[in-house]
Amino acid sequence: MENVKKCYGNYDLHPCKKIEGFDGQAFDGTDAIVEELTKDGGKKRVIVCDCYPGVDKEEVLTWFTDAVLVVDVDECALPQQELDEMFREYLTDDRVFGIMCHKDLKECFDAEKLQRAAEQVEEVEEGLVVVIGTGASFVTYGDCYLYFDMARWEIQLRYRAGMANWNCTNTDAPILSKYKRGFFIEWRLTDRYKKERFLKFDYVVDTNEKNHPKMITGAAFRGGLSQMSVQPFRLQPYFDPGVWGGQWMKENFGLNPEQENYAWSFDGVPEENSINLTFGEVTVELPCMDLVLYEPHRLLGERVHARFGAEFPIRFDLLDTMGGGNLSLQVHPLTEYIQDAFGMHYTQDESYYILDATEDSCVYLGVKENIDKEAMAADLKSAEKGDILFPAEKYINRIPVKKHDHVLIPAGTIHCSGSDTMVLEISATPYIFTFKLWDWGRVGLDGIPRPIHVDRGLKNIQWDRDTKWVMDNIVHKEQVCHSEEGAKVERTGLHEREFIDTYRYTVTKPWLCKNNGSVHMLNLVEGEAARIESPTQAFPPFEVHYGETFIIPEAAGDYIINPIKADDEHPVSVIAAWVK
Repeated sequence: MENVKKCYGNYDLHPCKKIEGFDGQAFDGTDAIVEELTKDGGKKRVIVCDCYPGVDKEEVLTWFTDAVLVVDVDECALPQQELDEMFREYLTDDRVFGIMCHKDLKECFDAEKLQRAAEQVEEVEEGLVVVIGTGASFVTYGDCYLYFDMARWEIQLRYRAGMANWNCTNTDAPILSKYKRGFFIEWRLTDRYKKERFLKFDYVVDTNEKNHPKMITGAAFRGGLSQMSVQPFRLQPYFDPGVWGGQWMKENFGLNPEQENYAWSFDGVPEENSINLTFGEVTVELPCMDLVLYEPHRLLGERVHARFGAEFPIRFDLLDTMGGGNLSLQVHPLTEYIQDAFGMHYTQDESYYILDATEDSCVYLGVKENIDKEAMAADLKSAEKGDILFPAEKYINRIPVKKHDHVLIPAGTIHCSGSDTMVLEISATPYIFTFKLWDWGRVGLDGIPRPIHVDRGLKNIQWDRDTKWVMDNIVHKEQVCHSEEGAKVERTGLHEREFIDTYRYTVTKPWLCKNNGSVHMLNLVEGEAARIESPTQAFPPFEVHYGETFIIPEAAGDYIINPIKADDEHPVSVIAAWVK
């Protein structure tokens, strides 16, 4: 780490987007929220609190101590044993992988119990009635319909702190089990449910901070998402330690110095990250999936939406092994395998953009020439059982890399980043589907050996991707497309099997970029800062800093990269990815 230069230190850990036109429609704190909800008093008032799984209902109910009736809709759900049986085929016996659930949320409820709950609400003639829980609208939309939302990262932190899954008693279950049930079951069911009700929300409540809720009107929620869909924005990043984690992000992004390491940064994964919207003086955090589901046409573009539906297909994240260890040796499933095994439409083709490096930085990539694949498979299985340490460098190419190299990794290619390497991972979104083959004999931070999937991996390794194929096809494939004084445009990937295209713009003067009919995800990989501007003033100038990932919706149109404090010796470089 000593020979890695510390960078600018201007990374924004809490990016917010100012939303215009909804003054007075945001409410900060319980008192302000309750005052708003009770201002229209009447003989009888039914308030419906629909909840994303993970929302603390007990906290919400403290707002309504004068309710004459509280209906907990979760009590109308099927018993846990029946839900477990319903979801068994989707959860599978694997520690990590399941199958995407395509059921409807209403299938999880007892119809007769829902009917009785609705009748209870109708029977009340006077006073406040509160209907609360996941799927609350199955009982009634009431006089005031609130949706309580929560970021997926916050849900994961609450899992770690002991929270059970929805309608479960699995407080002590392994985090992997809780996450798997959330990822494959709960989030699929409730995202579809939520999407169908966006236009019905009277209010949306941000519940990410315990005992500090924030609320916006449904009109502000929908208007804010619409404004986000036509201008550049960033996601709320989060950072997590790991067994191989490093020190680069801690030093360059101003993270907690007391943390032992940081392995991952998720700063460009709409499936997981949130967005911060500021209404007047109030900032609310919402899952970015709300934006994807509400404005897919304008966010993605018609061509991308036609191909992927309301799903964001590109992701950027950071992998920090500076002062850490190697990533696990791994392979991603082929398209036909992920379709057959997991019900996914596309696979995790990916790439490593080397954001920073030392003299010893490397990637492990592809198999060596003329190896004995049967011997390698046998060694992987022996290593999985703990009988041997897998001799990785006997079988796998160790390729030196330097800053700004871009290594392409189509699915089926065995790979991992080596230690002392700072990687910007640019890939397709189904990131959970990684088959670890060898983890260098380590255990996880919880002291439990991390999951290894040798059998699945062996079904997907493309053995013909040997040293020659790797060097001919996926290493050093950068091509200069245009060069003039103050600007260079390079195509850096990806491989023809991958649907993402990437270009690097290195500039010291303003440079116009075409949007190519696709949403763009970008990162400022060199230079202190840049302003992203619209040639037609379609959106206000948007400033980005070194290392920050940002999104430009297709509806924002073409854009200009305007470098800040750049010269010939210190240009600004931006890597941009879009769907081919």
